Amino acid sequence: MKSSRIAGARSALVERYGLDEAFLRKVSENALGKWGDFADIYLQSRASENWRIENGKIKAGTFGIDLGYGMRAMRDAEVSFASSQRIDRAAMEMMARQLTEGYGDATPVAPTGTMQQSSSERADLYGIADPLLSWNADRKIALLRSIDELARSLDPRVVSVNASVQASHETVWVTRHDGFSSGDIRPLVKLAVVVTVLADGRREMSGSGFGGRAGYEVLTPDAVEILVRKVVSSALTKLEGRPAPAGPMTVVIGAGWNGVLLHEAVGHGLEGDFNQRGSSAFSGRIGERIAAPGVTILDDGTVPGGRGSLNMDDEGVGSHRTVLVEDGILRGYMHDLLSARQMGCASTGNGRRQSYASLPLPRMTNTYMEAGTMDPAEIIASVGHGLYVDNLSGGQVDVTSGRFVFEASEAFLIENGKLSAPVVGATILGNGPDTLRQISMIGSDRMLDGGVGVCSKSGQTLPVGVGQPTLRVDDLIVGGKGS
Repeated sequence: MKSSRIAGARSALVERYGLDEAFLRKVSENALGKWGDFADIYLQSRASENWRIENGKIKAGTFGIDLGYGMRAMRDAEVSFASSQRIDRAAMEMMARQLTEGYGDATPVAPTGTMQQSSSERADLYGIADPLLSWNADRKIALLRSIDELARSLDPRVVSVNASVQASHETVWVTRHDGFSSGDIRPLVKLAVVVTVLADGRREMSGSGFGGRAGYEVLTPDAVEILVRKVVSSALTKLEGRPAPAGPMTVVIGAGWNGVLLHEAVGHGLEGDFNQRGSSAFSGRIGERIAAPGVTILDDGTVPGGRGSLNMDDEGVGSHRTVLVEDGILRGYMHDLLSARQMGCASTGNGRRQSYASLPLPRMTNTYMEAGTMDPAEIIASVGHGLYVDNLSGGQVDVTSGRFVFEASEAFLIENGKLSAPVVGATILGNGPDTLRQISMIGSDRMLDGGVGVCSKSGQTLPVGVGQPTLRVDDLIVGGKGS
């Protein structure tokens, strides 16, 4: 499988444009000039499509292709970068000559801790088939129409159904001045459904989805029906919701997608660039206890088929299973090659970029908390009065302070150890480091999300995965309209 992936990437991005690996290495060597100590070339081709239905009408059937390459030279912490959509020998040679012009004639120095090869022992994490070619347009439209019809048939209070299917097929190739060359082929699909219900003048909305690094074959009829029924049920439940209470209270956060709280409140603060600059709430704290005992958090780019998984990152380094927090102790950060060389350590395979026209940054892949030992039902039963959060939605975090705010789009009161009335308008406020220490129970039900996450940083948006078990967090601040 691995040889077919690399051969396919070589054919699509190197040989197709009259290039070869020896030429790319020579160009990257030339890009060093008399200044650089590291150089690489990143070629990328990405085909994508998006089909959408709104209230029974097909509103979009878009298709796009993005193709080009980026060339980078580095010396210590300085970077020179350029990109182009014109892939040919003459253009590349010219860019290499110009990339470090004006940087002086400093003698290149040997790089420190950056020359790593892509993992070669592990089996590929996903297939290479192009999902855009697996279904024709009629089949995609039929899927969307069936979702609209099913949602409306479930309850007369359903007044609006929006659904979309998205797919992409990306091919990348990385060549570095030290002779490393390799490629990857990355499929990705996503189904999203949003339903609006109306009763007695009250309108509520719910949405969800699933997907991953696979083809449209994952969108089976049974899986789609389960999703639609769940979304409709969630929206109808909100119609019965009372205003959320406000103030400090015990909050139980459900498993799976709610790992987005860890992603925002903790994950970004553990990315290498923030810590190299000392701007994270976790900077300089490796080896310290930052979380309650039992809290273990990983960033794992090796999850088979995971939305954030990568056979190799966008710098050619194989994905890692990186332990960030172990039993409450901070063990490390996520690094790309630049943050790793600045901090004197190895890349963790987290060098990611949105496109060939973007510089790589330390970015999360699939970030999750490991399971504990508690039965989730026992966790809920332990709470006399509090809030159960079934689904978190939009959130924001200040990496420097660690403060965050999230909307609880689906939540229920906990009264005398049992779930009671649904609530609406709840927000969760806290501080990432404090929240980690306030975790008092960890469920045995760790799940990853269904494959819908996206993450934005420095203007670049990428697919990611999140996950967690059911958690009890004491003394979280809940914002709401109730008393």
